[in-house]
Amino acid sequence: MKVFKFGGASVKDAAGVRNVAAILRLFPDEQLVVVVSAIGKTTNALEHIAELAYEKQDYSEQLNLLRHQHERIVQDLQLEANLDYFFDFILTQAEQNGGMPFPRFYDQIVQAGELLSSSILSMFLKAAGINNTWADARQLIYTDDTWRAGNVHWEKTTTAIQSQLPSLLNSGLVVTQGFIGVAANGDAITLGREGSDYSAAIIAHALDAEGQWIWKDVPGVLSGDPKKFPDAVLLPELTYYEAIEMTYYGASVIHPKTIYPLRQKRIPLYVRSFLDPTASGTTIATDGKFIAYPPVIMHKSGQSLISITPSKTTFVADVQMSDIYALFSKHGLRINTIQIAAQSVSIVVDYNPYALNPLIAELRESYSDVQIKENTQLQLLTVRHYDDAILHQLTQGKKIYLEQRSRSTVQFLYE
Repeated sequence: MKVFKFGGASVKDAAGVRNVAAILRLFPDEQLVVVVSAIGKTTNALEHIAELAYEKQDYSEQLNLLRHQHERIVQDLQLEANLDYFFDFILTQAEQNGGMPFPRFYDQIVQAGELLSSSILSMFLKAAGINNTWADARQLIYTDDTWRAGNVHWEKTTTAIQSQLPSLLNSGLVVTQGFIGVAANGDAITLGREGSDYSAAIIAHALDAEGQWIWKDVPGVLSGDPKKFPDAVLLPELTYYEAIEMTYYGASVIHPKTIYPLRQKRIPLYVRSFLDPTASGTTIATDGKFIAYPPVIMHKSGQSLISITPSKTTFVADVQMSDIYALFSKHGLRINTIQIAAQSVSIVVDYNPYALNPLIAELRESYSDVQIKENTQLQLLTVRHYDDAILHQLTQGKKIYLEQRSRSTVQFLYE
């Protein structure tokens, strides 16, 4: 049994959906679970709709554009499908849930993207003669109530997957959604942006799959984003350890949580190109194997630097740092890097005003004698297996706000 994950770029239009079907035909005798992301930039559009709806602003134009995008794909695929249910669903969620905290409200809106894409793919596969069953991920993946980043309840999730999917696989493919699950209170929840990779890994882990395949619009895992770093090269193989390090620092080709459930059961991960499905791509497996890696570059934009400087020299101590860590966790902000000096601490996180503004307010309330400075829209560059030449090339002419270096990794925060 294999688990395939197709991202939004692979189903962005009718040609993409047809190509997915063509790839699936290359595995005619396999049991396949197909996990699909939202079409194209749908999640971005739904995020914008959620923000407008939460602020009681008109979002009808954005919703109509999204409807037209999906209806065009359905028409081009020559499917007889009415999408009214899904867009009425978005309206209902937006109108009835305005009293929720925004992260919870967000999850009720953006879940629609994967419901749409998986339904369209399932319908097309059936029309193309490929037997499949549509499965609802909200009945498979159970989490706590950490909105926008649900933590998986593994025992309940494993039981649900093992009790439902094997029998469905006996009659054909299973098509389900990435990114979404169900929270402890019964509401939909998301697993974090790009979380469809993680969804596929959860299913692979529960079913002891022989492997997980992620189909991308790149040849495999590269040493950098080719759009930003044209000299990036293909990494034909990675250890689990290296892949975890890369995803932790922001390699967007794989969701950071994806590797852990695969590593536990030694399930290999294959990153392949949906543009050239027969190419070798990248294989992620084993640990402890020596591989000579080139410099590997991870880039994250939209970073915020929070600098906290007290008037009392006793501020930066273990007790205060513990409290600060707890505050960042409470507000759902993952610390990307931190630098502690004798009388100050600087913390880098992804920019998210809905979380940052309440965090800063609480910091000021808890520590009235500190100065808090925030710089936003910065860039965080991480280089593993670096050398002096690559560091000079990447930092030349940049205003550096923060630098950290270890034996194998260096990070720069800059404008």
